[in-house]
Amino acid sequence: MQSSAEEISSLLHAWCDGDRTALDKLIPLVYEELRRIAHRYMRHERANHTLQTTALVHEAFLQLVKAQQIEWKDRTHFFAISAKLMRRILVDIARSHGSRKRGGEMAQVPLDSDLPVFSGHDTDLVELDAALNALAGFDARKAKVVELRFFGGLSEREAAEVLGVSLNTVKRDWGMAKVWLHCELKDRE
Repeated sequence: MQSSAEEISSLLHAWCDGDRTALDKLIPLVYEELRRIAHRYMRHERANHTLQTTALVHEAFLQLVKAQQIEWKDRTHFFAISAKLMRRILVDIARSHGSRKRGGEMAQVPLDSDLPVFSGHDTDLVELDAALNALAGFDARKAKVVELRFFGGLSEREAAEVLGVSLNTVKRDWGMAKVWLHCELKDRE
């Protein structure tokens, strides 16, 4: 049973206003979607990764609860922030692992196999993060579109809503960002 966006948004606002019972009601409503986002990340990780899907969800949720200063706009905003936190957690783990053993078992992340620009191309999660940060340096919106679509699993329409831009703008940014990232990652090889 999928909860309504309005119900989740309402609980997020109540939680933001200090209602602890709202958080208790919110958790079961968002948990499965958080697991889906985490699973999307984890399916690209190495088999012996120290973090499992459930642990990634719990770690991200703990950080969300600690970050009390966030003013939640709505359900989509919540999941976009959650996806970003999961990405940061995995990148931090990959960096930590890579610093222990240069070139070790860095996570290989396929850039959406159904996208013709990236089909069959795997990249190191740390390299992808660096490329996204480089993209954000001169076009933050395009980097945010990639983060929301690829990492967060948001649709183009949901990404447009989060960013406050038109659907056509997101489609254009998504296409241009994919091509730019493809070239950037190829150059880094």
